[in-house]
Amino acid sequence: MVQRNTSREYVRTFFTSPTAVEEDDTAKMLRKAGELRGMQAPDVWVPDNEDATAPSMRDEGIENIIDVISEHGQDFPGEIHPRMVWHRDDPETRRQGFEHMMQLAGSDEDVIEHIDGFVIPEVGSLDDWKKADEFITMVEAEHGLEEGSLSMSPIVESGEAEIAMSRLNDEIGKHSNNLERLFLLVDGEVDYTKDMRAMTPTGAQPPWAELRHNTSRAASASGLIAVDGPYDDIRDVKGYRQRMTDNRAKGMLGIWSLTPGQVVEANKAPLPAEEGSYLLEIDGETVELDRVDEGYHEYTGDDVELEELGDGTYRLRIGQDERELDEDELHQELLDQTQYVMSMDDYVDSMEEFEEAKAGGKGAISMTRTATLILDGTEVQVTRDRMWDEATYQAAQTPVSLFQEVYEARPDQQDELEDMYGEDVVDRAMQVG
Repeated sequence: MVQRNTSREYVRTFFTSPTAVEEDDTAKMLRKAGELRGMQAPDVWVPDNEDATAPSMRDEGIENIIDVISEHGQDFPGEIHPRMVWHRDDPETRRQGFEHMMQLAGSDEDVIEHIDGFVIPEVGSLDDWKKADEFITMVEAEHGLEEGSLSMSPIVESGEAEIAMSRLNDEIGKHSNNLERLFLLVDGEVDYTKDMRAMTPTGAQPPWAELRHNTSRAASASGLIAVDGPYDDIRDVKGYRQRMTDNRAKGMLGIWSLTPGQVVEANKAPLPAEEGSYLLEIDGETVELDRVDEGYHEYTGDDVELEELGDGTYRLRIGQDERELDEDELHQELLDQTQYVMSMDDYVDSMEEFEEAKAGGKGAISMTRTATLILDGTEVQVTRDRMWDEATYQAAQTPVSLFQEVYEARPDQQDELEDMYGEDVVDRAMQVG
């Protein structure tokens, strides 16, 4: 794997805010973003001097960035990566973006000390990525900055850029470029849809699962971080959560956030659950059972019926599927139809138990989890046995390592995390692994 300049291993949230708006205080939105703290504050804040800001106001937007970051940059808890104008087919736009970067780096207020890098939109072939890299290198040289100290995060908004990602691993580290400065690979599905001339019957944007997979794969191969594009329906919290769940299954942790509310959702979503829960599959839909007591989980809807018929026989209906089962068959059916979502406490308990066993010379152990499911008023005990070995332990370590990194990197979120999990669980979570 190539060596990159940044030490950050994760980004959950990529939050953009316009640099200038048509109000008396044109920096109003920018200033509000700079004051965000705790779970409302993103890991990466992007003062957006491109799409979010009208072309006629972009010069003023740069002045606003200077004013706001000089005031709030020192205390902002995340990284700051302004989005500059750029376009693979327009030299004049690229020149403007270069001049704006020079202006930020050369400001009397020394705001460049608080700027971690630049977001570069509308990139094309790999040669275009190298042009942006060269411009940033010139900015560093002109203003006495260490070469490679400013990162670069391209937004993938074209087929050209998608193809370029597949070649990154061969180019990063060559003496002819400074592409080690690359940090995030960000999907921009709206412009990508336009570039691909894609159409759907309803006019809705295609899901572009392949693009998200390719971005995650390129990030993994090149030691970078993948970030999904914006989810425009800001009221659809359920859909936003589902998008993040789908992304994490692809290895893509980060997502664009358009509002502080989306930032909160995206900051919390990748972290282990506060409490363990059981999920039940009903006609292709996943339903979470209510936790009514320690070890007891109840389904309260109308799509499940369970009746004890006598002689150890049960009639079970889940959705449209109905069958008669004996006790063993019922147990197996419920194991097949349910999944358990581990809590932070579950992860820590299991990891501690495995670490103790490994210290005692054991390479693998069996762990048992028993719970009582309440379905249609009938209680059924289910028991799951899982074999833990080193590979299982390493897989469990991924979400806990993320928590550890978040806790250390974001002191402004520590109180909220301790409220979520409890101080004892947090203390133990910081010790395992």
